[in-house]
This record gives sequence, structure tokens and C-alpha cells, in this order.
Amino acid sequence: MFRNPTLILLLLLCSLAGMASVFPVSAQDIPDELLEDEHVREEFGVNKFTTPSIRKIFEDLQQLRPLPYDELKRASPEQIPQDRTQLALTVGLLLADGFFAVEAEQFYDLEPVGRSLLNNAKSLGSGTRISSHMKSMLEKGALSDWDELKIELARTQKDVEKEMVLIRDVDAANLISLGGWLRAFEIGCSASLNPYSPEKASILARPDIVEYFVMNLETLDQRSREAEIVVNIREGLDEIQGRVDLPEQEILSETEVEELLAIVEGLVDQAYGSKRLIVLSGGGSPNRPKGEVPTTVKPSATGGVISGEVPE
Repeated sequence: MFRNPTLILLLLLCSLAGMASVFPVSAQDIPDELLEDEHVREEFGVNKFTTPSIRKIFEDLQQLRPLPYDELKRASPEQIPQDRTQLALTVGLLLADGFFAVEAEQFYDLEPVGRSLLNNAKSLGSGTRISSHMKSMLEKGALSDWDELKIELARTQKDVEKEMVLIRDVDAANLISLGGWLRAFEIGCSASLNPYSPEKASILARPDIVEYFVMNLETLDQRSREAEIVVNIREGLDEIQGRVDLPEQEILSETEVEELLAIVEGLVDQAYGSKRLIVLSGGGSPNRPKGEVPTTVKPSATGGVISGEVPE
């Protein structure tokens, strides 16, 4: 009757999702080839743009070395957000911090980040298999096996995506990606100022990436769209998009990157619920004049990457 293999797989996955309320089903019960089928994932609203692309984040961060790790280090959230919108953003931020610690080879910071990621992911409904990944990552980190550690992080990201497929929570998947991108963009801005480098700054000018996240915010349910954090992020993204939308061959100046850093730093502060551990002059870039406070975003207000990948 059905000769299209993809259609058969899709119908099977729909049946599994429909039975979840009667028989507990987790992502580990669904074959990888089913969950990773492009058409199936698209049907369930999860694709390579809806969760942070670890590969792409690593590629971008490698281009921005040396990374100002101590300057950008943040404490993991002490409490799990009760609001699901904030929770999804936090999971994305923590994923990005895991990538950041590995890229900077900071093993001792990986454990608290991993523990916080596990706790928040469980509350979100995507922590089914993360605990085993955390154990493996700590073992590889203790041996300074950074290449294998990156592979393990990639597997962790893939399992988060599988859980998103299962629970069909597209909003959470998009917010995870957005949180990861915001943190990665903050890291990218700071790295481009350490010291200022036109080559590094050129990586930041991707208005199509920002436009993609703005469009995703428009698809959120009304309650999420009206949340203060989402409203502030939307305003910040609109301003970032205007600033990075440059004529061809033009590169962001040092002052322009500082202004972008001030905007995204304010957004990450609110999403994380805390500021960076080390606050330099002016609370941001070391190049920012002392006492200068960002005015474009309230101070109390990286699927995710710096340069990113967006649909054609």
C-alpha cells in the first residue's frame, strides 16, 4: 500500500508519539535512522536549524582564538527556571558554555556546567540519556582527550534533538538554539575585541542568521511571545540585525563590535539571571571606556552558532 519508505517511517513515528501517553516512550526507544530521517524531522518541526549546531559552533570559535575565557566565564544557574521559556533558553546557554569550556580546554569547569545542563534538561523533558554522556565527558576530560570530548558533546546535542522530536516541542527546540547562539555571539564579539581584529569581526556580520531567529520568535505561542525575556530578546535582535546588515565588503568597526557586545551581553545577563564573574571596566569589553553603560538593552533584561546556518 505504502511504497514511500519515508512515509512509512513517518507514520510509524506518529504512532509512537500518539502512544506515548499510554505507554512511556523515550527517544532511546526509536531507531536513530528513523529520528534522523530528514523528512520525518521536518514533519515534526525539528531540523538542523532548531537545535545548536555543535560542529558549526566549534568551527567558528576556532576561527576566533584566542578566546577570552576568564573574561567571559559565567556561573551556572543555581536554580532551575520554573518558566518553560526561560528553561529552554537556559539549556541552550549551558550547551554553549559546555562548548566554550571544551574549546578553551577548561576541564574543571566542565563538571558544574554538565551537572547544571543535566538538571535543566531533565526539567525540560530532554534529559533522558544525558547522564551517561556527562559521565563519559568527565572521563574523557580527565584524560585531556579534547577531540573525543567534542564528539561526546556532539552526541549529547543529537540526543537533545531526538527528545525534541519525540515530545514535538518546536518552541523549546527553537529557544534552545537561540540561547546557544546568543552565548556564542557574545563570545564572538568579545574575542573580536581581544584585541580588535577586522578578520574576526567579519565573522559576526550575518544579518540572515539574526533574521532567522527573529522569525522563529514570531512562531512562539502567545504566552511565550509576551514573556519579558522574549520581548527584550526580540528588541535586541532587531537592533543587532540593523547593525550587522552592512554593505558588501564593509566590516564592523571596533566601536560597532563593542556596541554589539553591550547589547548581547545584556540579553545573556537576563536569560542567565546573572552577570559574568569578572566584570571589567564598564561591565563589558576591556576596550569600553570606564563607566559607560549600555543603553540599548536593559542590563537586567550559541540549534545556535556564531555565523550559523540558515535555510536558503
